[in-house]
Amino acid sequence: MTELAIDVQGLVKRFGDKVAVNGVDLQLPKGEVWGFLGPNGSGKTTTIRMICGLLKIDKGSGQCLGFNVLTQAEQIRRLTGYMTQKFSFWNDLTIHENLDFVARLYQLPGRKAYVQQTLEKLGLHHRQKQLAGELSGGWKQRLALAAVTMHQPKLLLLDEPTAGVDPQARRDFWDEIHHLSSQGLTVLVSTHYMDEAERCDKIVYLANGELITQGTVPDIIHNAKLFTYRAQGEGVRLITEKLRAHEAIAHASYFGAALHVSGYHKAELLQAIQQVAPDVDWQAVEPSLEDVFIALMDKAGQDKRSYQ
Repeated sequence: MTELAIDVQGLVKRFGDKVAVNGVDLQLPKGEVWGFLGPNGSGKTTTIRMICGLLKIDKGSGQCLGFNVLTQAEQIRRLTGYMTQKFSFWNDLTIHENLDFVARLYQLPGRKAYVQQTLEKLGLHHRQKQLAGELSGGWKQRLALAAVTMHQPKLLLLDEPTAGVDPQARRDFWDEIHHLSSQGLTVLVSTHYMDEAERCDKIVYLANGELITQGTVPDIIHNAKLFTYRAQGEGVRLITEKLRAHEAIAHASYFGAALHVSGYHKAELLQAIQQVAPDVDWQAVEPSLEDVFIALMDKAGQDKRSYQ
C-alpha cells in the first residue's frame, strides 16, 4: 500500500452552534497533489487548519505525517508549509528580509545559505531588495511559496493560492508545485479554478461542511451521471431562463459563446431542450468538470448548518 501523508476520519469542527465541518474523512498518499473544491463557506479552510494543527479538532481522529492530529499538532506544524488565502508576510520588509525572518523562526542552520538558495530556486534573487508591499500579486504569491517551503516541509497546504493572479503567474506557480511534488512533497490545494483542479492527481469536493465526492477528474465526471448538450449562437441567451425553469434541466451555464445544458435523465433532458428551443442546433458533449461542479452545488442544496 502507498504510504499516507494524511489519514483522518470523522473530522468535526464547531464554532458555537455552527457546524463548520461535519465528519470529513481524507486519505492522501505521499507525493501526490490533491485539489480541494467546494463553494465558499463549504469548510475547506477549516479542514485544512485542523489537519495542520492550527485549529483544535472537536471530534475525529487520524494522523498527519505519522503524527496524531489530536495530540501532536506541534510536530505536524513543523513539517508543514501552509500558504494562506491572504498574503500573510510583511509588506514593509524586503523579499530578502522576509525570507531571513522566516529562516530565523525555523532556526534553520546555515541561515544565509538557505535564504540565498531559496531566492535562486524561486527566481526571486534579482528582486530581493524590493519591498514585499510593492510586489504584484504574482510576485507576492512566489514570495509566499518560497517562505512556506524553505524549511523543506513534507506537506504543503495551499488555501486558494492563485486567487487574483494573472494566468501566466498561475501557470508558473503550478509548474513549481508539480516540480516540488516530483521531489516527494505532498500537496493539498483548495481552488475555485477548474483548470487547476484538472492538474491535480485527485480532487475532493466539499459542500455544507460535508465530503460529497472524491477521486480523479474522469472518475468524478463519470460518477456524476450527468448528460450535457451544447448550443451556441445569438438566440441561446434569450432562452436561458426558460431552460433553467424546466424541471428536467439541472443547470444551464455559459462557456464562452456556448450554452451548456445538463440533466440527469438523457431522454427527459433532450425532450426539454427540444420543447423550449426546437430551432436551436443542440449537440451532445462530454460534461466538463465545471458542469459537474455546478450540478453538485445544486444537488447539495441550501446550507442548513445552524448559525447563531
